[in-house]
Amino acid sequence: MVRKKYSWRQIILVACLVIFFLGNLTFYIWYQSESIRLGYKIHDLENQAEKLKEEIKQLEARKESLLSLDRIDRLARSELNLQEIKPDQIVFEDQTEK
Repeated sequence: MVRKKYSWRQIILVACLVIFFLGNLTFYIWYQSESIRLGYKIHDLENQAEKLKEEIKQLEARKESLLSLDRIDRLARSELNLQEIKPDQIVFEDQTEK
Protein backbone atom coordinates (compact mmCIF):
# COMPACT_ATOMS: atom_id res chain seq x y z
CA MET A 1 0.00 0.00 0.00
CA VAL A 2 1.39 3.32 -1.08
CA ARG A 3 0.39 6.50 0.69
CA LYS A 4 0.10 9.65 -1.28
CA LYS A 5 2.24 12.43 0.15
CA TYR A 6 0.68 15.84 0.51
CA SER A 7 2.73 18.92 -0.08
CA TRP A 8 2.99 21.67 2.51
CA ARG A 9 1.00 23.91 0.26
CA GLN A 10 -1.93 21.45 0.20
CA ILE A 11 -1.80 20.96 3.97
CA ILE A 12 -1.78 24.74 4.59
CA LEU A 13 -4.63 25.22 2.11
CA VAL A 14 -6.77 22.56 3.81
CA ALA A 15 -5.94 23.99 7.26
CA CYS A 16 -6.90 27.49 6.09
CA LEU A 17 -10.19 26.20 4.66
CA VAL A 18 -10.98 24.36 7.90
CA ILE A 19 -10.15 27.46 9.96
CA PHE A 20 -12.24 29.62 7.62
CA PHE A 21 -15.18 27.19 7.85
CA LEU A 22 -14.96 26.99 11.66
CA GLY A 23 -14.66 30.78 11.88
CA ASN A 24 -17.79 31.24 9.76
CA LEU A 25 -19.66 28.61 11.76
CA THR A 26 -18.64 30.27 15.04
CA PHE A 27 -19.69 33.69 13.77
CA TYR A 28 -23.06 32.33 12.55
CA ILE A 29 -23.79 30.66 15.91
CA TRP A 30 -22.78 33.83 17.80
CA TYR A 31 -24.94 35.98 15.51
CA GLN A 32 -27.99 33.75 16.00
CA SER A 33 -27.59 33.58 19.78
CA GLU A 34 -27.11 37.37 19.95
CA SER A 35 -30.28 37.86 17.87
CA ILE A 36 -32.24 35.65 20.25
CA ARG A 37 -30.82 37.45 23.30
CA LEU A 38 -31.73 40.84 21.84
CA GLY A 39 -35.22 39.58 21.03
CA TYR A 40 -35.74 38.58 24.66
CA LYS A 41 -34.40 41.93 25.84
CA ILE A 42 -36.73 43.83 23.47
CA HIS A 43 -39.67 41.78 24.74
CA ASP A 44 -38.76 42.54 28.37
CA LEU A 45 -38.39 46.26 27.62
CA GLU A 46 -41.76 46.34 25.84
CA ASN A 47 -43.39 44.70 28.87
CA GLN A 48 -41.69 47.21 31.16
CA ALA A 49 -42.87 50.12 28.99
CA GLU A 50 -46.43 48.76 29.10
CA LYS A 51 -46.29 48.52 32.91
CA LEU A 52 -44.97 52.08 33.13
CA LYS A 53 -47.79 53.33 30.88
CA GLU A 54 -50.31 51.62 33.16
CA GLU A 55 -48.65 53.16 36.22
CA ILE A 56 -48.80 56.61 34.58
CA LYS A 57 -52.54 56.14 33.99
CA GLN A 58 -53.05 55.17 37.63
CA LEU A 59 -51.02 58.14 38.87
CA GLU A 60 -52.95 60.54 36.64
CA ALA A 61 -56.23 59.16 37.99
CA ARG A 62 -54.94 59.61 41.54
CA LYS A 63 -53.82 63.16 40.73
CA GLU A 64 -57.28 63.98 39.40
CA SER A 65 -58.91 62.61 42.55
CA LEU A 66 -56.55 64.58 44.79
CA LEU A 67 -57.17 67.79 42.87
CA SER A 68 -60.94 67.47 42.77
CA LEU A 69 -62.74 70.64 43.87
CA ASP A 70 -65.00 68.80 46.31
CA ARG A 71 -62.00 67.33 48.14
CA ILE A 72 -60.21 70.68 48.24
CA ASP A 73 -63.35 72.39 49.59
CA ARG A 74 -63.80 69.70 52.26
CA LEU A 75 -60.13 69.97 53.35
CA ALA A 76 -60.30 73.77 53.43
CA ARG A 77 -63.35 73.70 55.66
CA SER A 78 -62.33 70.88 58.01
CA GLU A 79 -58.54 71.18 58.36
CA LEU A 80 -57.93 74.88 57.66
CA ASN A 81 -61.21 76.16 59.12
CA LEU A 82 -61.88 78.35 56.11
CA GLN A 83 -65.36 79.77 55.60
CA GLU A 84 -67.37 81.16 52.71
CA ILE A 85 -66.57 84.77 51.94
CA LYS A 86 -69.11 87.38 52.96
CA PRO A 87 -70.24 90.10 50.55
CA ASP A 88 -68.76 92.85 52.74
CA GLN A 89 -65.29 91.21 52.45
CA ILE A 90 -65.15 91.70 48.69
CA VAL A 91 -63.30 94.80 47.57
CA PHE A 92 -63.71 96.03 44.00
CA GLU A 93 -60.98 98.10 42.45
CA ASP A 94 -61.83 100.83 39.97
CA GLN A 95 -60.61 99.65 36.56
CA THR A 96 -61.26 102.89 34.66
CA GLU A 97 -58.27 104.62 33.23
CA LYS A 98 -57.27 107.96 34.70
